[in-house]
Amino acid sequence: MWEDEIYFDDDEAAMEAYRAAVGSPANGSDDDSDNDFMPEKPSQRGAGGNSSKNTKSRNGLPPKSKAIGSSTRKAASKPRKPRAQSSMRSSSPAISAPPLPIDSSMDEDGDVEIDIDDSVSAIPTPDIEALRVSTASSADEGDLPSSLPALRAQEQSIRQRIQQLEREIAELEKKCSVEGTADAAKKDAEVDLAEFKAPEWSVPIRANVMNFDWEKLASECQFDAIMMDPPWQLASQAPTRGVAIAYQQLPDVCIESLPIHLLQTNGFIFIWVINNKYTKAFQLMKQWGYTYVDDITWVKQTVNRRMAKGHGYYLQHAKETCLVGKKGVDPPNLQRSVASDVIFSERRGQSQKPEEMYEIIEQLIPGGKYLEIFGRKNNLRDYWVTIGNEL
Repeated sequence: MWEDEIYFDDDEAAMEAYRAAVGSPANGSDDDSDNDFMPEKPSQRGAGGNSSKNTKSRNGLPPKSKAIGSSTRKAASKPRKPRAQSSMRSSSPAISAPPLPIDSSMDEDGDVEIDIDDSVSAIPTPDIEALRVSTASSADEGDLPSSLPALRAQEQSIRQRIQQLEREIAELEKKCSVEGTADAAKKDAEVDLAEFKAPEWSVPIRANVMNFDWEKLASECQFDAIMMDPPWQLASQAPTRGVAIAYQQLPDVCIESLPIHLLQTNGFIFIWVINNKYTKAFQLMKQWGYTYVDDITWVKQTVNRRMAKGHGYYLQHAKETCLVGKKGVDPPNLQRSVASDVIFSERRGQSQKPEEMYEIIEQLIPGGKYLEIFGRKNNLRDYWVTIGNEL
């Protein structure tokens, strides 16, 4: 027999001793649960702790248990209350409720003690009105597709208008024989026409040379020097070879019809010519009553004083040639051998000739009457009459 073993005569004596140890009422309670006779849970503390207190009985009785307070209870003595979230299941969006403020701890016997704050309020219910407003706004957004047909019709109308404008632009370019309008506009920007101011003593005449009244001009004045830069028509398969021509070209027959012979009795004519129009230029001189006497070469240069090479059919072109013809007798104020037949000058705007050319003519015939045909705004000069459709 062991020292700590206690024997009772019958079961009732053993039950009374147990009730006295746990503090249960002595009168016959109906608490006959099987849990009363379950063995105690072993201690979870280490061997060096106070586990020896639970192995020995006190005064020959089973170990004394802790009294259960009003705010604490053992987890095993009473089942937990069901969570409130389980009763809130619905088709509405999930709402996360804050966790209950529960403090848990373990007593000396290894049982878990849970403290539940009695001041915890009920879990807030979702705002039904807010859910209704959200649902209504979603319904309003569903009406957006009804406006798609109107937007598509507006888009189609804009596309048709763009196509119409593109056709009109193409017709205008074809009518004016303008190629590469973007490059041409860039080069024309070199002369700001909005701020352009004509020289004080220049005589610009804006007119179409094909229907201009040349006879009236000839009756008013006979010129000593005429300079012209015809808009020769290029007839090759690739006439511009990537170069944008920003002016209207004229066929040879139109240039032939000009009554140049009426404008001058005695004097000189200066005709700028391109490589494939030399023969035609000589024919025009003969037709208008002139004799070829000389030519002037303009060597084009860049801003760095280098040769400004351009496109050519066989070779790169870096010069332009002006043919000189004479009609009648020499003007009374003619000055010979005053200038060179070669000009080294910087290339400027498109079809703009060097200032040195005007100076040579004025030195050759000082104080004379000067006329330029097919002139442009950048060609205007004091004491010169300039005729062209781009003035």
